[in-house]
Amino acid sequence: MNYPRGYALDCAMKNAARSASLAACLPLLLLFACGRSEPVADMPTQEELAAAANAAAANAIANATAEDADNRNYVNQTRGFSITFPEGWTVDKAASTADGAVYQDPGAGADVRVFWQKNDNDQTLQQIVEAVNDSAEGVDGDFVGENEYRGTANDGEGNNVAIRLLKQPDGAIVTATFVYPEMLSEQYQGIAEQTLASLRSFARKDGTTPAPAAVPAPAANAN
Repeated sequence: MNYPRGYALDCAMKNAARSASLAACLPLLLLFACGRSEPVADMPTQEELAAAANAAAANAIANATAEDADNRNYVNQTRGFSITFPEGWTVDKAASTADGAVYQDPGAGADVRVFWQKNDNDQTLQQIVEAVNDSAEGVDGDFVGENEYRGTANDGEGNNVAIRLLKQPDGAIVTATFVYPEMLSEQYQGIAEQTLASLRSFARKDGTTPAPAAVPAPAANAN
């Protein structure tokens, strides 16, 4: 079979062009092949993504809870006592001193006050409670041994007062009071008992009896 002159040359050139195009495409094809060579199992599943999200959320909640607990747990190393305030309450910085702290329930008219006081006259708890009887109404409570008293009273202003007194080994007194409106007794009574039950006394940091700091401010709901 006879082909026109130049036919072979033309075919050779076309074949060369096809080879060049294929050679140019090879790197790109290899690149795609490499990209698809990763096992599908290495990609996170929807369940794994959801589990990771849940774990992150749980961690955030735990951190927030820990931070909240740190804010609620009041420890006075210098005066040797600690207490856990109710959740959501805020510190009254103006009324708090080096001797103790005041926390309030915003907008509810309730507060917790815990302060250390030097007992210069070495009064017994019985003598201190008698003084409380003179300044409040309906005082009722019990002594727990010689160094602790738990009781309740009414301030005469429509507020109930839960009281806990602890006498430290050197005679100093730690007084914790939980004041709340009498009309809200059902809401606050359990909280008051739990809060005052958390009061602890321990050896002071330097092991000495420090001088008292500023006298605590009067209760926010007192006239």
